[in-house]
Amino acid sequence: MTLPTHPFGREITADSISAQMAAASGWEDRYRTVIQLGKQLPALPEALKQDQLKVSGCESQVWLAHQQDAGVFHFAADSDARIVRGLIAVVLAAYDGKTAAQIQAFDIDSYFDSLGLMAHLSPSRGNGLKAIVEQIKALATA
Repeated sequence: MTLPTHPFGREITADSISAQMAAASGWEDRYRTVIQLGKQLPALPEALKQDQLKVSGCESQVWLAHQQDAGVFHFAADSDARIVRGLIAVVLAAYDGKTAAQIQAFDIDSYFDSLGLMAHLSPSRGNGLKAIVEQIKALATA
């Protein structure tokens, strides 16, 4: 099955999201930006919402599918929670369209720090976000 296409990692990059967040005036603006990014994430087809594609460690339901083409990884993901869809979009902007080496080398902690998100997420949501990142890194090393 082909993954749904999305703008993350191509038109919407980690750098463009960092710039948007830097221009935001406070946490509410950042939160709205994350929600808006989530709205641009296409829904995952029901056929891909399988138990083996669920990300464990997330409070919400999160599915993560991937394809590798000529050494480049493409991801599609979805969640039943609005804010989590936005957080997924933030992660996909960093990792989609990258090689395994680029995925491993990307400093996700600095990226999250630059966005000013982690301090405002509940511990369970922060742990879920880290679980998504860890699953992507694991796929890239498999």
